[in-house]
Amino acid sequence: MRGASNAVAVFLFVASAASPAIGAEREVLIRNATVLTVTNGVIENGSVLVRGTKIAAVGPADSVRASADATIVDAAGRYLMPGIIDAHSHAGVVGSVNEGSLANTGMVRIMDVLTDEDVTAYRQLAGGTTAANILHGSANAIGGQNAIVKWKWGRPIEEWPIPDAPPGIKFALGENPKSSNFNPGGGERPYPNTRMGVEEVIRESFIRGREYMEKWERHRAAVKRGERPIPPKRDLLLEEMAAILRGEVHIHAHCYRSDEILMLMRVADEMGFKIRTFQHVLEGYKVAPEMAAHGAGGSTFIDWWGFKMEAYDAIPYNVALMARNGVLTSVNSDSDELGRRLNQDAAKAMKYGGLTEDEALRLATINPAIQLGLDHRMGSIEPGKDADLVIWTGHPLSTYSRVETTFIEGDVYFDRQRDQARRIELAAEKQKLLDREKERADREKAAAKKNEKVTP
Repeated sequence: MRGASNAVAVFLFVASAASPAIGAEREVLIRNATVLTVTNGVIENGSVLVRGTKIAAVGPADSVRASADATIVDAAGRYLMPGIIDAHSHAGVVGSVNEGSLANTGMVRIMDVLTDEDVTAYRQLAGGTTAANILHGSANAIGGQNAIVKWKWGRPIEEWPIPDAPPGIKFALGENPKSSNFNPGGGERPYPNTRMGVEEVIRESFIRGREYMEKWERHRAAVKRGERPIPPKRDLLLEEMAAILRGEVHIHAHCYRSDEILMLMRVADEMGFKIRTFQHVLEGYKVAPEMAAHGAGGSTFIDWWGFKMEAYDAIPYNVALMARNGVLTSVNSDSDELGRRLNQDAAKAMKYGGLTEDEALRLATINPAIQLGLDHRMGSIEPGKDADLVIWTGHPLSTYSRVETTFIEGDVYFDRQRDQARRIELAAEKQKLLDREKERADREKAAAKKNEKVTP
């Protein structure tokens, strides 16, 4: 356990408790549940068959058959939904999420500092969250490259990233990249200090990226003609800018104010790239038609605001107003704590804006999956998709419901009964160690007293 503390050790048993080896071709039949497929309605008294890592069949309980060797999970009286997907997280990172020394650090990778020892990953599994978009911080206009992971607690970190996840990068607008409230580098405030400067950094970065692309295109053309030119100097930052211009990298842009949202879309149109999602986007409701026209999604909080000046114009109806204006909308956490309660944020959109139950469920499942380019494998209960599933005691949009079991690709990564049993075992183990330590201290104390009597 590499020196993990007791708090972490409590939970390491979970993945290994899943019966066959990870990824083995085995069957699990979850039957008699109310199945919330998200994309194909609700199946009362339904069953889901998992074969290997994938969903093999979905339907009424009497229509889904499993082999004689299948593990049967009776979910009568329970609800089954796809795993929740968090489109904006900073969990699982060792140290700072910001490389704040430059205005553009698009060459750094958050994957390089991910850890499999952050217990908040397990706690999010206990809240039904199975996957997350791990982003760089917002200290600079263009931050680092993201990592989209599944919370495979107890497995090596190499197994967490989703292999075919489209690459992404963090942009940031507003108070953070212009160092209004903090200076990550210390000393004199670095450029940019204004919103104008933030815009200039982004535009200049793409001008340089386009020039870099053209140098390589000329080089490849010369090689094709049979010439032997010296290749351009490789630049990891400009390679990232070029990849964005080619449409190979998704931009996830931290923002709050409507004027900045419009600004970035204008720069994107000018330079020939697209914004995949606006993150936080608390004033998205003011410019939702423009966002929809650009094709940008919005990933937001529903009732978290007022923590700085640019967050003062937020309203709880933001989610519904963006959705009603054609913006693909999701709720996200930006927080280890909120990452295990995203079902409740989705539910609030029914109160604040009147979204339907299906629309609310989509906010935390299929919509973020689409935003991350992973709806072919996550976000709904459909044959062929990854078996990322969560069994709830009641409807997941109810504050009275809690998670019983969380599966990722067919393996159990959280089980409430196992968790509670393991807590009792570890409490007993801890008490045993404390008793042993007390006995040792008592022996040492008695020996010291004996020595005092012997000494003249």
